Amino acid sequence: MGGRAIGDVHDDGALDQVAAPQNPDESPRYVHRDLTEERAASQPRTQPSARHSFIPGRDQNPSYHPLATELYTISYLIFFSIIGTLARLGVQWLTFYPGAPSTFPVLWANFGGTLFMGFLSQDHRLFREEWGHRAPTPPRTPSSDEEKALEQKNRAASHAKVKKTIPLYIGLATGFCGSFTSFSSFMRDVFLACLNDLRNPSIGVTAGRNDGYSFMAGLAIIIITVAVCYTALKVGAHIALLLDRFTPTLPFRLTRTVVDPIVVFIAWGAWLGAIFMAVWPPDRHASNETWRGQAVFACVFAPLGCLLRFYVSLKLNPISPSFPVGTFVVNMFGTAVLGMAWDLQHVQIRGSGVGGGRVGCQVLQGIMDGFDGCLTTVSTWILEIDTLQRSHAWKYAFASIAAGICVLVVVMGSVRWSVGWTAVACVMGRSW
Repeated sequence: MGGRAIGDVHDDGALDQVAAPQNPDESPRYVHRDLTEERAASQPRTQPSARHSFIPGRDQNPSYHPLATELYTISYLIFFSIIGTLARLGVQWLTFYPGAPSTFPVLWANFGGTLFMGFLSQDHRLFREEWGHRAPTPPRTPSSDEEKALEQKNRAASHAKVKKTIPLYIGLATGFCGSFTSFSSFMRDVFLACLNDLRNPSIGVTAGRNDGYSFMAGLAIIIITVAVCYTALKVGAHIALLLDRFTPTLPFRLTRTVVDPIVVFIAWGAWLGAIFMAVWPPDRHASNETWRGQAVFACVFAPLGCLLRFYVSLKLNPISPSFPVGTFVVNMFGTAVLGMAWDLQHVQIRGSGVGGGRVGCQVLQGIMDGFDGCLTTVSTWILEIDTLQRSHAWKYAFASIAAGICVLVVVMGSVRWSVGWTAVACVMGRSW
């Protein structure tokens, strides 16, 4: 993240989204800087500039230019938010089929995004050339095991902090992982399962069952999602360790002088192209315009959600070392917006039909898949749960799930139990 990091630069504190999993029982090499330490180091009172102070060596390294770095970071977020959204929608289409073991296909996207987040957080090779300077290598002089472990931990912590300031890393962690995963879709599926309104790919509609079974179905989605994604984070980290000797190092100078400028044109061009295709579709025939509601509108709204998540997390996550306020706020806000869009899509709107007609329905679908999908994140949420102290992690996890369900009870439940929902006016794909 949803989508912290620069995560989800930590989707947060702008730099925490991509702190890495920490387990004191692991071998000395499997070490990460604790998210609490990262946030404490980024408190405003110790930083002269909340916006750029996390960029090291800006006064010494000629490759650092604040405005250029900001532009590159935004461009990477735009580009990877679109890629992450399309990947999420594609995975949902592939995994929603008759007889599928999971009736909530966003689980696969949440698994994949969190797995990649685990890899990025543990990897020490890809961004070894930190702002043009190679990260320090292990000392050649012999020392005790304890000294080696301490030195390795300090070296890993320093590298983790620095790499989370590199635009490409921010784009991959916050842009792609945060947009590939979706906390709001996860909460929607839990709520619909509790109402027995979650569509079954085998029969196309819901099957009859009592309220007790529906409650168990919603609880199962929570348990499966948290367990699978937490496991994915660990597996991703171990994959990074396994491939460490084979992972190449990205040349910083080439990335900074060639790749970064090119991505600026690609990212903004792709976003503008999606907007043009949404406003002026090449074929307005209803039977050939389904793609606009299933993909194009999502690409239009995706960068807005990703950028909002990035800057909200950047400003709010440093407030409390024990509770990621920024990630919590964007996840709850995105869940509320998704609930409202879902209601509007399933009710009669005066003068324009159900959901505002076919185009109105497609726009609302684009808001849910694009804006809300990129505004909320599971990958960062799981990473934070893993890096917080145990008591704080439990409180944060339960608060997020409980608050998300309560938000949908108020937003979606109030309409479902009063006005009622009706069939939508457009094709919704496999997003629910």
